[in-house]
Amino acid sequence: MTETIELTISSKFDLIEIVSSVTKGATERTGFDEDTANWIELAVRESVINAIKHGNREDPAKRVDIAYTFDETELTIVVRDRGRGFDPARIADPLDPENILNPNGRGIFYMRSFMDEVEFSRHADGGTIVRMTKRRTELNGNG
Repeated sequence: MTETIELTISSKFDLIEIVSSVTKGATERTGFDEDTANWIELAVRESVINAIKHGNREDPAKRVDIAYTFDETELTIVVRDRGRGFDPARIADPLDPENILNPNGRGIFYMRSFMDEVEFSRHADGGTIVRMTKRRTELNGNG
């Protein structure tokens, strides 16, 4: 049976711990092991930090929406900011030797590294939508 949790926060970094708590609950309900759950939590944290910092420009009046949809086989997290959005293709590659000391782009790199799918899109009313999915690979005999 598919379950959904929806959460909306102000663009305040001190609310990220609440998001982490909800993420932890969703990973437990999905049945991920502790290591995988920690990587998912990191990916979600990075996405929410980006939404607050780059999307909403730390404007506490702008909201960040987080939705978790899950069952016993996979977890999908959607994060939406209310800002101007950005083009993920324009983010510098953090592995390029020229960017090794540049912290920009690492959050997206982490999201893509830890999740099975990461998609970026624009919301019709403005803002960026990040959709991340993680599957329970051990159920498929792959992990």
